[in-house]
Amino acid sequence: MVNLMNLGELEKLVLKYFWQTEVADAKQVHAYFEQSRGGALNTIQSTLDRLYKKGLLNRHKESHAYRYQAAQQRKEFIGQLIKEVAQDFTLADEDSLLAAFVSLSTELDEKQMDKLEKMIIDYQSASVLEKKS
Repeated sequence: MVNLMNLGELEKLVLKYFWQTEVADAKQVHAYFEQSRGGALNTIQSTLDRLYKKGLLNRHKESHAYRYQAAQQRKEFIGQLIKEVAQDFTLADEDSLLAAFVSLSTELDEKQMDKLEKMIIDYQSASVLEKKS
């Protein structure tokens, strides 16, 4: 399992890029970051390879170049990150995710709490339907 908190700045930026762009090769990623960050194509290629080896990007070869895409959706990644952080800082017998959500919920306004409640209900409904099929 990859420690998600150990991602470098460029790795995080590249992941964000792939959550907005379905598929791209190293040259396309480099062109996107060239004006804002600078840097060599080789740096982007190395970053893409590291993210692939960490299981955060998928790739397939087309002609002479690899085409990359995110291995998971942004929401799934954030969920794993929250779970990892919560587990790192709570006791083994504590329900770390619930404790984290309870703590975070104190900062939500009523509209956000309503949205969270709806998302939980929708997820539970989908989960029940999945189990029946």
